[in-house]
Amino acid sequence: MSAVRRLVLVGAGGFGRETAELVRALNRVDPTFDLLGFLDDDPALAGEVRTGVPVVGPLEWIHDHPDVAVTVCIGSPTAPAARRGVAARLGLDPSRFATLVHPLAVLGSTVDVGAGSVIHAACVLTADVRVGRHVEMMPGTVLTHDDVVGDGVTFGAGVRLAGGVDIGTDAYIGSGACLREAVVVGAGSVVGMGAVVLDDVPPGEVWAGNPARYIRSAQRLRPLGAVG
Repeated sequence: MSAVRRLVLVGAGGFGRETAELVRALNRVDPTFDLLGFLDDDPALAGEVRTGVPVVGPLEWIHDHPDVAVTVCIGSPTAPAARRGVAARLGLDPSRFATLVHPLAVLGSTVDVGAGSVIHAACVLTADVRVGRHVEMMPGTVLTHDDVVGDGVTFGAGVRLAGGVDIGTDAYIGSGACLREAVVVGAGSVVGMGAVVLDDVPPGEVWAGNPARYIRSAQRLRPLGAVG
């Protein structure tokens, strides 16, 4: 049995609370992490307890605790690059970022997952899949052979990627979206909930619908929930 690693999660919102439950699921199988709490810069959250986990301080807390691992748990289609931006702001060595894979996820032996990524329950990654750093993969996502996922990508629940799909850095793929084989989604783009993507999505664009089509520039995103 390996030593238990102390861990904090950045962000006490929905994604952070879901990730806390993932850590509990891991520890039920094999004690792996001592979850100390959440880090959040919102002063109104200081000292609060969420999902049984305390908010122990702002992000700067991590620099006073060099033995503690961290996973960044924020994500929104209105700011798809925010998670990777926070990770860069922390300025930590990649070894400090914990990669969290739910025990009920299925990863093939030729799958590679980057530091700081989170893969939730019922995700399936089949063969020769490459996942970058700080990727968020919500429950029920399926990635098939030869898919390539850039750093900072977010997948909503139930996304389906056919083989050979390439997802660019900081893209956001909304819940239930389905992507045809060999499709390329450009960096910083947003694919809406339930979209059926049959063609390449250029960088920095919002696409939605069945079949998915251009909606607007990702620089003019509406409030959360507008596109998934």
